[in-house]
Amino acid sequence: MTNYNVFDYKNNPAYVQMTNTVQTPDITAPPETSAGSAGSLFSLTGSASASVVAGLTSATFSLLLSNPSNSGKTVYISRLTGSIGGSSLLSSLSGNTTLFMGGTLSGATSQTPTNNNFNSTTASVVSAESSTSGVTGGTTVYSYQLAPGPFVQNFIGGIVVPPGSSLSATVTSSSSVVGLTITSAINLAWWEA
Repeated sequence: MTNYNVFDYKNNPAYVQMTNTVQTPDITAPPETSAGSAGSLFSLTGSASASVVAGLTSATFSLLLSNPSNSGKTVYISRLTGSIGGSSLLSSLSGNTTLFMGGTLSGATSQTPTNNNFNSTTASVVSAESSTSGVTGGTTVYSYQLAPGPFVQNFIGGIVVPPGSSLSATVTSSSSVVGLTITSAINLAWWEA
């Protein structure tokens, strides 16, 4: 194309896009980077184990994040990670993880979210709970089958929990191999703004 310049410099009359990353590099980062620096990126983690004694047995671990109606903050889910594993015979292990809008946990224990900026004293606005039982009620947002090993689901703010609402997550591993110890682990990360 006549008069077409591959190198689109900033002093050209029509600077529309970055075309030469060598001379004008572009640096981008996900929103979690700024949230972490600002002390508003938080995480919560936990796990449960069970020993298969007879027949099908499962290990379940659940987390619940509640954003109070008077918090003044919106919660943006960054990622859901975790794993399912066992002491042996991993080929006989299966699992699933599910995210819910709302939901409740029975036998829940209060948890304290961790600020991922270790220099920050800012506390999360959410009230958090964990349980070794599944989530009851709520509306399923995402559900995944799991193979043995770790899993990662990045949302990068794609799930928004406004004040007055909550989010639950659960992971379950199952096996029918007697003597196998199975473990379900789950981690949630989010930022608040």
